[in-house]
Amino acid sequence: MAEATSRAGAARIWRPRTIFYGWWIVFAGGGLQMMVAALMGQAYGAYVVLLRDDFGWSKTSLAAASSLREAESGILGPLHGFMLDRFGPRAVSRLGVVILGIGFMLFSQVQTLWTFYGAFLVMAAGASMCGFLTATTAAVNWFERRRATAISLTSAGFGLGGMLVPLTALSMENFGWRNTAILSGVLVWVVGLPLSQLYRHRPQDMGLEPDGVPPRTQATLVAASDDSPGGTDFTLGEALRTSSFWWIALGHTSALFVVSSMGVHLVSHVRESQGYSLGQASTVVLMLTFVFMCGNISGGLLGDRVNKRLLVVTCMAMHCIGLLLLSHAVNFWMVLAFTVIHGLAWGWRGPQMTAIRADYFGRSAFGRIMGASNVVIILGTISGPLIAGLLYDRTGNYRIGFDILAGIALTGSVFFMLAKKPAPPERLSRQAEA
Repeated sequence: MAEATSRAGAARIWRPRTIFYGWWIVFAGGGLQMMVAALMGQAYGAYVVLLRDDFGWSKTSLAAASSLREAESGILGPLHGFMLDRFGPRAVSRLGVVILGIGFMLFSQVQTLWTFYGAFLVMAAGASMCGFLTATTAAVNWFERRRATAISLTSAGFGLGGMLVPLTALSMENFGWRNTAILSGVLVWVVGLPLSQLYRHRPQDMGLEPDGVPPRTQATLVAASDDSPGGTDFTLGEALRTSSFWWIALGHTSALFVVSSMGVHLVSHVRESQGYSLGQASTVVLMLTFVFMCGNISGGLLGDRVNKRLLVVTCMAMHCIGLLLLSHAVNFWMVLAFTVIHGLAWGWRGPQMTAIRADYFGRSAFGRIMGASNVVIILGTISGPLIAGLLYDRTGNYRIGFDILAGIALTGSVFFMLAKKPAPPERLSRQAEA
């Protein structure tokens, strides 16, 4: 009886009296991703339609802007990762918000293709610094057991932002894309700067532990997890010497061939193939991102309970099926089937891309490892939109381009099947022997 009372008293000591601050980190990351998606990321497809109408630029030229954005993100990925590990997400995100707002102001004044590319590169740098990598690195630092759930909730902000794209498109139709860009820049500063201030680098900086549990309990839970690397954190060099790093990067690249091309060409495709208006086509984006968001949240819960690698293998096959349905769509129901299958695959897969790297390689050098991965995965984010755009300009439709991308997605399943958890770094074995 006394022992039971003692246990109950200990539980009361460790029970948090307020919300664990890590969830505020998740809120900040989700809010910033929502802002970037609603105003730039997923809204770019609507800008493509209006820029083509105003300037007559080809689909390939407009897709190249998205590819330049991703190329910049990949090239600067190692620097971005270093800055996150060195200075923390708050400083990096705050700088990114300022740059993104300036980029929108420059974008509102473009008159030529080259000035458009220049403004878009500024926007891309800002969006990258306050977007996905920063949010997920912060979540990884603050969570261990609930890592996939935390990452999925930050990424849910991206889904919410996609659901707001019809509002951005409505603003373009009523006030013009230039005024919409100016308003977007102001919103970025007003909303983004307060959200960035919520970030903190690591829980230890506030006298806390990952997941908000006491150190001894945390160690017990980590040791009991088959997927968690526990104390086996890899350095960047050690991670690069594993085959798993490269298989994961190639699999992620395969997925982004599809996702990036949809971000640029989906609105144009359904507008032309199905005869939708800009508003109706943007509603397809709304449906897709709603399904993505549902999949993203449930994907986080799944990732904390099932084998992440096998889940991702399944999702890549779903990407293939969904894109084939869209490519050959002849009615609304085929488009709807695409939104469900592709949206769920995108949502379920997304959190695992980050969580599996943290599970395999640990948290200590996570920003650097993710930054190095970005150098590889830009192949997909650059090439996907360009393949679809180039083949559209050659054939007058997206069918061949989308079919090729579907095949690439299926290949990604093989890459993830090969991405098995690596053995701990050799230095740890030597330390244990010593």
